Amino acid sequence: MVDLTKLREMAKEVISREDVRELIGYRPGTYGFRVRPAFVTGPDDADDLVFTPACVNNLASYIVLEEKLPVKRGEEPDLRKVAVMVKGCDSRALLQQMEEKAYPRERILVLGIPCTGVVDMAKVQARFPDVLEVGEIALEGEKLVLSAGGTKEEVPKEELLADKCTRCRYPTPLVYDELLDAEVERFADDDYADVAEMEKRSAADKWAYWEEKFNRCIRCYSCRNVCPMCYCEDCVLLRLQPQWMRRSVDLSENTAYHISRAYHLAGRCIQCGECQRVCPVDIPLMELNRKFSKDVLELYDYEPGTDVENPPLLSTFKVEDREDFIM
Repeated sequence: MVDLTKLREMAKEVISREDVRELIGYRPGTYGFRVRPAFVTGPDDADDLVFTPACVNNLASYIVLEEKLPVKRGEEPDLRKVAVMVKGCDSRALLQQMEEKAYPRERILVLGIPCTGVVDMAKVQARFPDVLEVGEIALEGEKLVLSAGGTKEEVPKEELLADKCTRCRYPTPLVYDELLDAEVERFADDDYADVAEMEKRSAADKWAYWEEKFNRCIRCYSCRNVCPMCYCEDCVLLRLQPQWMRRSVDLSENTAYHISRAYHLAGRCIQCGECQRVCPVDIPLMELNRKFSKDVLELYDYEPGTDVENPPLLSTFKVEDREDFIM
């Protein structure tokens, strides 16, 4: 696990640079074992930074969320770098965003965090409910140690680990300027066994399954808002003119929304699982996204967010491509 003293010293050094205006990291939450994003603009704020197994948020989302306000006449926009702390899975979002030319590489400074896994906060909440004071989670060997209210409990790591971490192949960030600890060896693999199981089911069975899931949706758009790859300034799913789908919350419109969004992420989803993590009605959205990821890998031998030199899968063409099917 990352040495906090080294992390904070590195953060102070980075935020003191003239070419850096902000650092995005993690700080303790206000209750329980939660951790929240921190936006550091001065060296003094760096003392609050932490990195623990509770740092589940993908901070790459904030890089593309920033509103670019117009500047007054005669003033120049602030083009200094934004520094961001990323785990291995989060670094794939940065690579995919840069692959899509969302921003140039020189606009960000990446503090890479070799990661041994983060917890699923729903599992933590179920195991330790009603903890209102600030608690701490630390990884010691293969056990997670949770402390709160003067008590301490050890739990086997695999009991609380997030599902995405059990199949993580990139624990060390794929892009970074500074690495905050030694590289972590790959400790898991992904054979898409869960998707293969879903594929075996009949069409009627699959429809009944997703009908029940999509019926729960309240269209809060949390899945879209937290996604590091959903950064279009003008979301086609919200347009009123022309209106591609109605705002009504019913099975038909909910299904259209989720299927459209899954297609929009085909060849772009980096499987950070943020959409599913924040869903207030527990729709297993990663089952849908992982089906598309598996198809893209098998059909095109393409994995998003792994090589910034790769052109975006569905945004390129060759002049010799077939076109007789185009109407």
